[in-house]
Amino acid sequence: MAKLLIVEDDESVRTLAARALERDGHNVTIATDGAQGLDMIRLALGGYDLVVSDIRMPEMDGIEMATAAAREFPAMRIMLMTGYADQRERAEELNGIILDVVQKPFTLAEIRARVGRALSCFA
Repeated sequence: MAKLLIVEDDESVRTLAARALERDGHNVTIATDGAQGLDMIRLALGGYDLVVSDIRMPEMDGIEMATAAAREFPAMRIMLMTGYADQRERAEELNGIILDVVQKPFTLAEIRARVGRALSCFA
C-alpha cells in the first residue's frame, strides 16, 4: 500500500492514527513535530505518498512544515489535522498544497476514509 508520514505532537492521536492506517496495510512512519517531520521528508527525498500532519505543534507547526516541504518537493501530498477552527482557516491559505483538513477529534473510520480518498486522487 502507501508510504505515509504522520506528524503529530500528541502521542495518543499519533498512535491512534498510525494504528488505524497500518490496519489498512499502509507503511506508517511517525514524527513528533514539524521540524522532525520536515527532516524525515528531506531524508526520504519527498518519497512519502502522503504526509498527514497536525497544524498546531511546538517548534515548527504543520503549516510551516507543509510550506517548506512543498517548496522543496512540489509533488508532495499533504493532509492536515486540527482541533482548532482558527487553524483550519490558516490552512485555507495553502490551497494547491494541502489536499484536505481533518477536524479533530476524528474516528478511526474517518481518518482511514479521508486518507483513502486523498490517496485515490492520485492512483
